Amino acid sequence: MHLLVITDLEGVTGVDSFSQTRTVREERKGAAMDRLAREVNAFVTGVRSSEPGATIDVWDGHGTGGLRESDLDDARYLGEGRPYFEMEAYDAMAFVGQHAMAGSPNAPLCHTYSSLAIDYYKLNGTFVGEFACRALLAGLQGVPTVFLSGDDKATLEARQFVPEIETVATKRGSGRESAEHRDPEAVRAEIRRGGAAAVDRIGEIPPYTGLEPPYTLEARYYEPRNVSKIDRTAGWIRKYLPPLGGFVPVSKGVTRIDARTIRVTADDLLDPESWFHDRL
Repeated sequence: MHLLVITDLEGVTGVDSFSQTRTVREERKGAAMDRLAREVNAFVTGVRSSEPGATIDVWDGHGTGGLRESDLDDARYLGEGRPYFEMEAYDAMAFVGQHAMAGSPNAPLCHTYSSLAIDYYKLNGTFVGEFACRALLAGLQGVPTVFLSGDDKATLEARQFVPEIETVATKRGSGRESAEHRDPEAVRAEIRRGGAAAVDRIGEIPPYTGLEPPYTLEARYYEPRNVSKIDRTAGWIRKYLPPLGGFVPVSKGVTRIDARTIRVTADDLLDPESWFHDRL
């Protein structure tokens, strides 16, 4: 059995302030990184209690780094790339330390990819965050998403897309930077049990394929954007349109809706040349 674990820093217990996550300085986020490592290792232990020979890859999904390779027990650290685009070798995917999508009420540290830039993503008219996008990418390759731990709003979001998924709530959100935290040892014990249950139930949890092609993603930003800087994929063409105030890409299906919003279309989310490959 081969599992991919995606981690983030905002969803672990004891973390409820962007001062703990929006930094490259380990002296500020070190305690949060310690907590994440313990929760990831709890998941790995749970998986191995059911599947001792499993191969477990752990991808650090926090932009400024949330997991130290040296802190991992009995799992392989992936610090680069986007492995969820290439899932041929995997049997299942899991999330540890996940947060809810941008705009979720009372969801601690909620955001969608960038907490400083992105207002929302809508894919085929459905609001989506990091969980749904990556679960869909795995699902399109036939790989189920079987587990998520994070705040209670993140677990609710996961069950909306994958009702059968195993989840563990690490805290109860009461605002964007406030939460009631659970006992860390109790959380890790539940993560161990959830990890074991998740791999036992792989055959019962279907791959997520709830959004079908053609795909249209609407991305809205907090501030006006020069969309020529948004579409950085190879081979795109820029055309100068004075009414829009700058260079605007007219290829790769990127359309400017207004100063803060773009729309992107694609038939294949897994296309390595698509806008989606750089943004999801």
